[in-house]
Amino acid sequence: MNSSERTAETATEHGSDSYDVVVIGAGAVGENVADRIVQGGLSVLIVESELVGGECSYWACMPSKALLRAGSVLRAAHAVSGAREAVVGTLDVAAVLARRNEVASHWNDSGQVNWLAQAGIELARGHARLNGERNIVITAADGTTRTVTAVHAVAVCTGSGAAIPPIPGLLEAAPWTSREITTTETIPARLAIIGGGVVGCEMATAFVALGSQVTLMSRGALLTGVEPFAGDAVAERLRAGGAQVLLDESPERVERRDDGTVAITLSDGRVIEADEVVVATGRTPGTTDLGLETVGIEPGGWLHVDDTLRVQGSHWLYGVGDVNHRALLTHQGKYQARAAGDVIVARARGASVDDATWGAHVATADHDAVPQVTFTAPEVASVGINSAEATRRGLRTTVVDYDLGRVAGASVHAEQYAGTARMIVDDDRRVVVGFTVVGDDVAELLHAATIAVVGEVPIDRLWHAVPSYPTLSEVWLRLLEGYGRPSIT
Repeated sequence: MNSSERTAETATEHGSDSYDVVVIGAGAVGENVADRIVQGGLSVLIVESELVGGECSYWACMPSKALLRAGSVLRAAHAVSGAREAVVGTLDVAAVLARRNEVASHWNDSGQVNWLAQAGIELARGHARLNGERNIVITAADGTTRTVTAVHAVAVCTGSGAAIPPIPGLLEAAPWTSREITTTETIPARLAIIGGGVVGCEMATAFVALGSQVTLMSRGALLTGVEPFAGDAVAERLRAGGAQVLLDESPERVERRDDGTVAITLSDGRVIEADEVVVATGRTPGTTDLGLETVGIEPGGWLHVDDTLRVQGSHWLYGVGDVNHRALLTHQGKYQARAAGDVIVARARGASVDDATWGAHVATADHDAVPQVTFTAPEVASVGINSAEATRRGLRTTVVDYDLGRVAGASVHAEQYAGTARMIVDDDRRVVVGFTVVGDDVAELLHAATIAVVGEVPIDRLWHAVPSYPTLSEVWLRLLEGYGRPSIT
């Protein structure tokens, strides 16, 4: 019996409006939860009020990286003699936007809807709200409603939305959020971005390359979640590209003028004028209108979950992905989804649950082994904890830095390569607990570090992981040399 047949059989047992599991939200996270449920032999209904594929496919990861890629390729060509002479002119903006549209499937989710059908996952279009324990009311676009019951579990996978800070006049100025900036069909001549995190820095990088005069404002340093040298390198490159980067600066008021332009007043009285303003100051949970109050949970907040992604205090409700605020990254959400889907099946079957650290049914990596790449120029890639966090925890560590430009592979990669790699070693356990690298095209270096951190590979064994020559990965050899030779026992 295949998964589709098992799903149909189980649904028939429960009744046409009863499913083993109901998943609210058909983004990347919800899709993966549902897929694991079906593979486990249970029936599942997934409910989506927008596009199947969610934020990442249409308004975040995919379109934003498509906007960034052309500028990255052009910079790489300009960095090497021979290629530099062959490449003339600037980016073809219309072609960049056209490719972005293709990557985002022209905001048509038929391909992902077909995937759901092939996987044996039933889809309901509409807005889902809980109405008591394991009961869900689905309101379609035409106003009709349908009530379904989840026999075993409900998984909330509704993600997050852009937060709008309470700056006077900002909301009235109709700012762009991550959705508008990634889907725009025009490139503003002057673009102001409020927020120095990942979204703000990536979009500043993209729109400098696309020809905008960018002003980036951050209330602190850039990319404060990683090592300080990372944000410094991104700020330096943005300024070199013509952007104005204002650090330790928060707007005091925003005004959309009658001519459509935007005036942003800073704390010192300076006024930044722009054609559009982007807000990139954080995220809010997608839990406002889910009926959580009907099951004793305050709506509008992050869902607090255990390591199996089950909402604390509940035996049937799960919060997976951004909604639990553990790690607001698509890849971590998909990782959580696999654990959540499998543990829901295990509990429904009465099977044993492997909820020990690094077990099959937990999201242990969310705590200290989260990899992240910021696709700025230069790229920033990190995993584990940073040096400040290591100090805060009182760990006895050694921090090793290496100039990535001194690696032989860097001289082949570009004529003037600048970058930094940092490795943090827990001296008591002699394992890597943190890694950060900044430089052009360093994203693909990160998984090696992630394996070292997650696997807690002893430093003595890492000496035997020989990097190929001449590649940027040779930085691992230099970092290990900086730490010291293997211990002799």
